[in-house]
Amino acid sequence: MNCPSCGNQIAPGGGFCGRCGTRVEAPAAASSSPHGIHLDTDGQGAGRGYSYEILHQPAFSLAVLTLQAEQSIMAEAGAMVSMSANVELQSQMKGGLFGALKRAAGGESAFVSTFTAHGGPGEVTMAPGAPGDIAAIELNNQSFFVQSSSYLAGDASLTVDTKWGGAKSFFAGEGLFVLNVQGQGLLLVSSFGAIHRKTLQPGERYVVDTGHLVAWEGSTQYTLRKAAAGFFRSMVSGEGIVAEFTGPGELLIQTRNLAALAGLLKPFFPTQGSGGSGFKINLGG
Repeated sequence: MNCPSCGNQIAPGGGFCGRCGTRVEAPAAASSSPHGIHLDTDGQGAGRGYSYEILHQPAFSLAVLTLQAEQSIMAEAGAMVSMSANVELQSQMKGGLFGALKRAAGGESAFVSTFTAHGGPGEVTMAPGAPGDIAAIELNNQSFFVQSSSYLAGDASLTVDTKWGGAKSFFAGEGLFVLNVQGQGLLLVSSFGAIHRKTLQPGERYVVDTGHLVAWEGSTQYTLRKAAAGFFRSMVSGEGIVAEFTGPGELLIQTRNLAALAGLLKPFFPTQGSGGSGFKINLGG
């Protein structure tokens, strides 16, 4: 498919021309419903003034974004791996001081990075901190909830807000906040391990360990509860809090849990007590 304005070739599934930013209508079959998670299964596409490709999936994924002149992309602070010399990086407190405080309370950086290519096209590469996959989601005037550590980057026009959810959003290790991403354009999310996609039919109930959640549709209903009936049974099961979703809706689930890995490694690290006890190594001398 070619852009009607400049004739540039547009990657399959792309909603915008990567050269001039013109919106291109998707085929009727793909755009008949605004619902669902629209993933770019081939790992490449284009948006308003940029194109992207995801390499080295699924264990050590790298997102490569090519920005046209004077075009920008937003990302979580610390997501950058490399960039062209003509790309300018600016960090700011998104949403002002209150927004920065909410982001920090939700386990994110208080700052958001904006990458802009000046004088010509430029390249930016991004990756998550832990080994895992990257998924490209094309938002079509939709709302998504994203685990705070899974947000990587997105179209500059998207609204990314840290939402207070009270006890409902108390995810193990994630505090009382989740990210609410809304709008139209590219959203890049990352995972620890591979990403598993689960589609729920109307009325179907499905339970997910909260440490394995990556993203889900904002319209999908969910509640939090203990994994097993009774506090003791829940504790001895090795599972803590789980999220029970009710369809219709789609979820993205990561196959590994960073908190679980930390628990496995904990016995191998030295500990220190207030009285100076703990693991010590005598190096002689």
